[in-house]
Amino acid sequence: MLGAALKNRGVQAALVSALLFGAGTPFAKLLLGDISPWLLAGLLYCGSGVGLGLLRLVRRAPRVRLGRGELLPLAGAVLTGGVVAPVLLMVGLSNMPASGASLLLNAEGVFTAVLAWFVFRENVDRRVALGMLAIVAGAVLISIPEGAELGSPWPALAVLGACLCWGLDNNLTRMIALNDATWLAAVKGLVAGPVNLVLAFALGASLPGTGSLAAAMIVGFFAYGVSLALFIVGMRHVGTARAGAYFSVAPFFGALLAILLGEPVTWQLVAAGLLMALGVWLHLTERHGHAHTHDAQVHEHWHTHDEHHRHEHDEPVAAGTWHTHEHGHERLTHTHEHYPDAHHRHMHELPHARARRRAQ
Repeated sequence: MLGAALKNRGVQAALVSALLFGAGTPFAKLLLGDISPWLLAGLLYCGSGVGLGLLRLVRRAPRVRLGRGELLPLAGAVLTGGVVAPVLLMVGLSNMPASGASLLLNAEGVFTAVLAWFVFRENVDRRVALGMLAIVAGAVLISIPEGAELGSPWPALAVLGACLCWGLDNNLTRMIALNDATWLAAVKGLVAGPVNLVLAFALGASLPGTGSLAAAMIVGFFAYGVSLALFIVGMRHVGTARAGAYFSVAPFFGALLAILLGEPVTWQLVAAGLLMALGVWLHLTERHGHAHTHDAQVHEHWHTHDEHHRHEHDEPVAAGTWHTHEHGHERLTHTHEHYPDAHHRHMHELPHARARRRAQ
């Protein structure tokens, strides 16, 4: 089961997404000497949006056409994650110690999972919940600086509000995750980037030199752009909460790179690594299978000819070849192990309802 999970495209994408985002943190810290924190956030987002936009032009990526029902989730994701969250984070950071903010930012993974499980009804069991707790505990442990302070409760609530908005952003994005991930990530970057730049300039920031500007854009392209596109692919294949859990190991990857750049190994890093390894193992060894029904539908996305895609083509398509086109699914009821991916969004009982029913 462990080997099969590691071969899953969603697991691979989510872990590489975490690796890129975590690795971007030490490089971003190196740029803070020349660029103010809020201006750097804007440049990182701009690097994401502009870089992915140029990549799509070079690849001559096809135009994305959203369905009518997908416009509202996209608008909600961009508004909550690209506009409201940065504003709330700015309010919080400007009125509280950075040490406390770094701890509170771990709440994004928690809010992402809680919203996925209890609002969007994504499947969860005790094993997955424990894995999420272990990963988040490791992330909290690794981000505790000496003398961490939270300050006044109102700025702390603003930072938590930003995390809640990003959690909602992740869940809304999952609803449209079958669309081109690079396009979705580019749209978010091109919205969040200018929003953050306007906020930074309003606080008196000024543009850095050409070298620092280019470095920030490059870091943003990989750590925010490519990373976000891979995270969307992860949500498509393993669901929001599980992708969010894998992404929460990002601080560990960042800490490892920081050690290679000269920082010492600490007991917090070792303990956090063990907790995260436990959490990832719990997720990778999850087994979830039951009889379920796929309703008939027509949509378009990248796929191979597996048990859910057995349609005919005018021209032969080699087995295992990834391709995209509009295709239909007939109503199907079967049993097999699965993740809450894009084709398995059926309803499950909430954990407390399931426990109550078993107790009766």
